[in-house]
Amino acid sequence: MFVTVETAARTAPAAVIVAIDGPAGTGKSSTSKAVAAKLGLGYLDTGAQYRAITWWMLNNGIDVNDAIAVADAAAKPVIVSGTDPAAPTITVDGLDAAGPIRTQEVTSAVSAVSAVPEVRTLITDLQRSIAAEAPLGIVVEGRDIGITVLPDADLKVFLTASPEARAARRSGELKGKDPQQATDLAATREALIKRDAADSGRKTSPLAKADDAVEVDTTELTLEQVIECVVTLIEGAGAEKAGRAAR
Repeated sequence: MFVTVETAARTAPAAVIVAIDGPAGTGKSSTSKAVAAKLGLGYLDTGAQYRAITWWMLNNGIDVNDAIAVADAAAKPVIVSGTDPAAPTITVDGLDAAGPIRTQEVTSAVSAVSAVPEVRTLITDLQRSIAAEAPLGIVVEGRDIGITVLPDADLKVFLTASPEARAARRSGELKGKDPQQATDLAATREALIKRDAADSGRKTSPLAKADDAVEVDTTELTLEQVIECVVTLIEGAGAEKAGRAAR
């Protein structure tokens, strides 16, 4: 059963670090941003950081399929992420990259770049530092957060959904951002399955559910129901953390 969403802002009982993982199209970004805003927490889209470094590679003539070249250049770009859930930002070498990193060119190349161990090490270190510096707690979403980036997170959530539901959502997202990017559901579904295989099969930090993560199947749920479910889980984790601290 899901509690009715309250109109008044709610706050987590204690500063918590929340890891939200799952494949594309499960509602990670929409859920994470809404939850963070509702509870007054920071928000970090880790996928945007991998997109940012991929965008930099493409702009600087690096062959994204050459793992050695990508590894050699990985430390060059300076990536800065803003953690306000109402207006998350990301810059690369001081340039606003929020729009450019969402192009199809970047989407097609990000799996290859993010599979390079040197890239993952650098970005993981960046993500950990951002989470550690969040004064009120933070919601961090991605594909390897609970397993690799923040294994000691106060709460780990793994969102899932059927390939059909995910394809419908992703197709709708693309159509909303750019009608010319809209693709048929079958093609979108196949692209998502291909991305899942690449993310789950990579040797370094694969997409996987942590043993202690709470799995939430979003196939039959509305976004509001998913948000409320995760909010409730975070409030419970925060209360438990506060209780431990008081002992």
